[in-house]
Amino acid sequence: MLVQPRYERATRDSWMAQVDFDLAPFTIAWEVTRACVFSCVHCRADAQRRRHPEELSTEEGFALIDRLREFGSPILVFTGGDPMMRRDLFDLIAYADEAGLRPSLTPTATTSPTKQRLRLAALAGVRRVALSLDGPSPEVHDAFRRVEGSWERTMTILRNAQEVGLSTQVNTTVTTHNVHLLPGMVDFVRSVGAVQWSVFFLVPMGRAQQLSMISAEEHERVLTWLYELSREVDFDIKATAAPMYRRVAAQHSDGADPVAGAGFSFHDGLDRPVQGVNDGRGFLFVSHLGDITPSGFLPITVGNVRHDDVVDVYRNHDLFRALRDPTRLSGKCGVCEFRDVCGGQRGRAYAVTGDPLASDPACAYVPAGWTG
Repeated sequence: MLVQPRYERATRDSWMAQVDFDLAPFTIAWEVTRACVFSCVHCRADAQRRRHPEELSTEEGFALIDRLREFGSPILVFTGGDPMMRRDLFDLIAYADEAGLRPSLTPTATTSPTKQRLRLAALAGVRRVALSLDGPSPEVHDAFRRVEGSWERTMTILRNAQEVGLSTQVNTTVTTHNVHLLPGMVDFVRSVGAVQWSVFFLVPMGRAQQLSMISAEEHERVLTWLYELSREVDFDIKATAAPMYRRVAAQHSDGADPVAGAGFSFHDGLDRPVQGVNDGRGFLFVSHLGDITPSGFLPITVGNVRHDDVVDVYRNHDLFRALRDPTRLSGKCGVCEFRDVCGGQRGRAYAVTGDPLASDPACAYVPAGWTG
């Protein structure tokens, strides 16, 4: 049975239609813990085995959710680490759901997400469960996760989630080690009935610094392939940490922007935004310790929810305002005619150059106004 939202759909739909990214993010990721028993080679968080003693408490979590209500009805992703390692997880999810936020969950494929716990997650208000699947075979995926059997467990969790009424999303991180295997992923995404395939393009931070990004030219090829695939498959395709996908889509559709959100409406209520989301522009990240950053891929701390107002930080901090102003971009991104719909991946620019407003090194496009 599909768990329905506990707030008026009309209210949520109205908010999504008029959300202004200068005032509110479309998506908020809360890293409720950094604890995780896996040691994935591409982990953004460089997760640890044990929970940090200074993680936000349950009451602090409730207080955070109370402030996030000021934004309206954004998606609130409960992530980690492994969020299932928090005993109060379902209490936090239920509180967020009652507050009118739209909870989703990204558990690690351990033994924790049993069918019973997935059912409890659905009853608490989770709309969608997203799990990572980085290859079409156990050998590739398990090597990424450094845990034998994690591929099989992921497939089981995805199917169990659907059986208890949760919609599912598959996340795949693209590196030089698995880019050639992406076509083989299509049947797996379809076989588990996922509503979305979120293809993550590597941002070299945390443990991911040990891996190799694909070249700018390879990014272009893969993004073009994904766009063409999106016109054929019966699930949504989202290019994560690759805002140039919007540029590629526009170039292949006579200047239109087919990935702007129209047509991507899901029964779980986690619909796609009309505008392009980027670090600090429609996106907000809160760490396990309460640190406020533009995203998990752009770890520049600009406040902490224990002593700063998260709403004020998002709306008014200099970094967030700069990230939402395309005229502040430099290099190719600064003169690109697609900067309003793309803007380049800010976290990758920061990871490679140390400047969050620099050009995205993964983009092969040369703007007409670029003379560098």
